[in-house]
Amino acid sequence: MKIIWFFRSVLFSIGQITTLILFSVLGQFTRPFSFATRYQFMHYWARFCVVWVRWTCGVKYRVHGAENINNNTAGLILARHESAWETFAFQAIFPRQAYVLKRELLKVPFFGWGMALLNPIAIDRAAGRKALNQLVSEGVERLEQGDWVVVFPEGTRMPAGELGKINIGGAMLASKAKAPVYLVAHNAGEFWPKNSFIKRPGCIDVYISKPLDTAEMSASEINQQVESWLSQHLSSAQASADAKEEIHHKS
Repeated sequence: MKIIWFFRSVLFSIGQITTLILFSVLGQFTRPFSFATRYQFMHYWARFCVVWVRWTCGVKYRVHGAENINNNTAGLILARHESAWETFAFQAIFPRQAYVLKRELLKVPFFGWGMALLNPIAIDRAAGRKALNQLVSEGVERLEQGDWVVVFPEGTRMPAGELGKINIGGAMLASKAKAPVYLVAHNAGEFWPKNSFIKRPGCIDVYISKPLDTAEMSASEINQQVESWLSQHLSSAQASADAKEEIHHKS
């Protein structure tokens, strides 16, 4: 079975890398245009990857709480980070968005070139308070421009079922921006694990909260709510994955 997964993952990687080069090179011709135009072109690569991993590796997904998304008002997404999958899938689930990411990612050939076109909030993690201030100021600016902002409050990809430290940056942005805040949990790491080449077939469960009203909440209070909600729904996602694994073994 793992040999089949390996060869299917090879096929996925071939398509992913080939189209990445294509989109990142052609995307440079969109630089003179607005962010909306650049995003409209580049986000098709992300959507392709979501479809391609389903066709080649059998990685599907279903969304719980899609009805909670208000497409008319830009929101802040504070999401669980387990894999590369969510960075692609969110572009199919949510409206136009900007990501908070490590500045050094923009130096990666082709991938970084493409990401630079998407107007990310690229921070230097070693900058401390300066990086926090940049996250808040640029995040508020993007939201006021009508773009959604995605923050992974754990700061790095975590193994499936393991909740990392919830950093304060996303909560500070939520407190300052007064924008709707959506919490997102999933179990993508069960099927597209961190630092793993092989993708396992299965269905990823994505949980989206109702928009939080953070107008009267401090950054600390927001952070506590984020941690509590992610912990609760992390358990739900893990239980769902365990149930699927049991059914798979029985069959």
